[in-house]
Amino acid sequence: MKEEIIIAGFGGQGVLSMGKILAYAALMDNLEVTWMPSYGPEQRGGTANVTVILSDAPISSPILDAFDTAVILNQQSLDKFESKVKPGGTLIYDPYGIHHAPTRTDINVISIDAMEATFDMESAKTYNMIVLGALLKVKPLVPMESVINGLKKTLPERHHHLIPMNEAAITRGMALVK
Repeated sequence: MKEEIIIAGFGGQGVLSMGKILAYAALMDNLEVTWMPSYGPEQRGGTANVTVILSDAPISSPILDAFDTAVILNQQSLDKFESKVKPGGTLIYDPYGIHHAPTRTDINVISIDAMEATFDMESAKTYNMIVLGALLKVKPLVPMESVINGLKKTLPERHHHLIPMNEAAITRGMALVK
């Protein structure tokens, strides 16, 4: 098993955190992992993306030209990465910030209303966990228990009281996938 993933959006959407939590969860599942963030100097509000590779065999390089899965959270990222999804791959996107929907027909395109779900949950901080839940429903790469352990590893201990809310957001994201 090898899954090459790009998660892309604006800084502040939790893109890098989502990738880090997924990477830690995979590590706890004894998978080989790379996590390579990329963001501009403006960070918050600028574009940000993270490449995560999960594999049951050693990973030769974290540098990729094409991805099995793309999780896209804004139009700039869709414009940049839609063409880089491998034929037969998967593109998951939130239409909230997208003006021109994906057009490729050789990939699996999944639209999830993550921002709407965030409004329903009344917490902007749940956005990235809702998206992560959708990704894990489409691609069950790691079990929920490992994701919760990944949250515990990445969140400072003073924020561990938020783990139940994050778990609920992941479950909500899973439910968004039809």
